[in-house]
Amino acid sequence: MKRYSDLEFLRLSKGQKFLYKLIAFFASIPRAVANFFIGIGRFFKKLGVGIATELADVVSTFAKGDWKTKLSYVVMGFGSIARGQVLRGLLFLIFELVFIFYMVTSGGYWMSMLPSLGKIGPHEEYNAILDTHYPVYGDNSFKILLYGVLTIFFIIAFIYTWRLNVKQNKIAQEYEKAGRKLKSGADDLRSLVDEQFYKTLLALPLLGIVIFTVMPIVFMILVAFTNYDGAHNGYSNQLFTWVGLENFRTMFSWDVGGVNYSATFGEVLTWTLIWAFFATFTNYFLGIFVAMMINKKGIKLKKMWRTILILTIAIPQFISLLYVSRMFSINGLVNGALQALHITSTPIDFWGTPKLARIMVIVINIWIGIPYLMLIATGILMNIPADLYESTRIDGANAWQQFSKITLPYMLFITGPYLLTSFTGNMNNFNVIYLLTGGKPTNIAASGAAGSVGYTDLLITWLFKITTGSDTKYYLASVVGIMVFVVVSVITLIVYGLLPSVKNEEDFQ
Repeated sequence: MKRYSDLEFLRLSKGQKFLYKLIAFFASIPRAVANFFIGIGRFFKKLGVGIATELADVVSTFAKGDWKTKLSYVVMGFGSIARGQVLRGLLFLIFELVFIFYMVTSGGYWMSMLPSLGKIGPHEEYNAILDTHYPVYGDNSFKILLYGVLTIFFIIAFIYTWRLNVKQNKIAQEYEKAGRKLKSGADDLRSLVDEQFYKTLLALPLLGIVIFTVMPIVFMILVAFTNYDGAHNGYSNQLFTWVGLENFRTMFSWDVGGVNYSATFGEVLTWTLIWAFFATFTNYFLGIFVAMMINKKGIKLKKMWRTILILTIAIPQFISLLYVSRMFSINGLVNGALQALHITSTPIDFWGTPKLARIMVIVINIWIGIPYLMLIATGILMNIPADLYESTRIDGANAWQQFSKITLPYMLFITGPYLLTSFTGNMNNFNVIYLLTGGKPTNIAASGAAGSVGYTDLLITWLFKITTGSDTKYYLASVVGIMVFVVVSVITLIVYGLLPSVKNEEDFQ
């Protein structure tokens, strides 16, 4: 691609400028993808260097440390207690005792069972007294995997705390050599509500993120490497076991038992991206247009128009979408009206025709999404200085030039991050698709795949189908979940770096 200088770019026509910017945007995507993977490589390199540095410091601290520091390697907090920092030392010691107690009583068992995910499955035993067989439930694969993950996180937390204990002893020893006073327990408590108050505030949210976000993600990823499904629920019928990369080979194989999972995944992913694009940008530009129309001088009853649009937000989507779905059914209100007006002699199968069903969900999503964008755009439009429009009007700019040179750049700069989150949110927009069509019409070519894939199914609705019904395949749903996470993460990280809000952060300061 030829690169123009600023002077050469200014000499181009409007169409050439637009085409140049469009080509430049798409040309930057491969570079952004390459930078993304280079960044991942740098991250792991930096991580390896960091771990090596920490290990070297641990060895160095032990070699140069006094007897208090060395004993703290075994008895956490001993050095702090011996140096008069009783509160800090007791916290380290209590954490170590809790960790040892947990590992001895249950943690060690969960870790020992994690490689096999259970050895004794459900079976029947004979009761000679009652002369009958009764079911006996052995190990529970689900609990083993769950508590195994919890134990791994607890071990990581212990290693981090142990390393912190070593650092504290190193610092305290250096303070003693320099003749400086060590912090007392009262000083530690005071600092938690003063200079280190941010740690106090972030402790609980961080713990919540680890427990309710990070750990479920790790659990989901591990399920993808098992055969966990309806026939292997890990307790009442059969135990599930590790299967390695078999599930990923199934998902990306061209023929598995007559089913092309790879093509099915590719088709659903393609439709998901098309849906997310149109669902995002149709709402965005039409929402801006409606906001501009309502805010235009001379428009009367502005509050009424805004109220009418907001009513679509006030009504729960569960009710409105199900109602709209029934309206456009074969025997619904719309078909009845079309036939009564002699517009069509036979009912139109809105939800049974693949292309029409896809167009319908996009159009109906516009009706749902415009009010949100209208409210956002209204607030932003009111903050654009009126002097800008006045000066361009004096210079002879028409309405389109004012929109393209002032309104749109300002909106894109302010709402760029929102556009990105809206796009990723639409990729996981379960409500609209499931309540309107349920993923239908069924894709006959992919009907053999798990979950009975439909033409309007997104990855998220397909994932839901895989985990419900009589033939549940949790392991395959986990693979789909991982792929959704990868696709969304890659798009988010790449596009985020290309946003004007990030690249030109000070343009509108």
